Amino acid sequence: MWKRKEDEPTTPGPEPGPPVPAFNPPLSAPTRPPEATRSESLRSHEVATIGKSVVVKGELSGSEDLIIDGEVEGSISLRGQSLTVGPNGRLRANLEARNVILHGRVDGDVHATERVELRKTASLTGNISTARISIEDGAFFKGTIDIQKPEAAGKLDTKPPASALAAAAPVPASSAQGSLLEPKKF
Repeated sequence: MWKRKEDEPTTPGPEPGPPVPAFNPPLSAPTRPPEATRSESLRSHEVATIGKSVVVKGELSGSEDLIIDGEVEGSISLRGQSLTVGPNGRLRANLEARNVILHGRVDGDVHATERVELRKTASLTGNISTARISIEDGAFFKGTIDIQKPEAAGKLDTKPPASALAAAAPVPASSAQGSLLEPKKF
């Protein structure tokens, strides 16, 4: 009645060309979300995340990049790393990192050795100390900005300051107009 494939005689057909891979993924196979692919590319550079339902009170420090979309009260110190505050992030903390990118709300001072970015949804009430800053149109900022030279922290200045050179220079007593180095007497 029914013949199995092994029982069927085989007839020689035309000789096939180069083999063609026959890979047809099943239609019901789960596809990977874009985040999974992205996270695999970031595995060489670890990133920690604080989700929007997480509340942290205290001091945070670490040696990997951090994304905060929750609530933090205290201080955050990520020397040499990047800190991103997501759109749902609410921080009442002083921040210290290499780069700081703000989308959410921060009440506290921000110290970044390289760059601070305030995106259009950001709200910052506090002082900023950084080498470079970017504030998008629509961001709220209330405080002061102190621009630091990026190489100032790592290098020692070997030249004497200009005021020391001025103090060492002799001023002739016969000069009638005075010198820019001398204070005027009124």
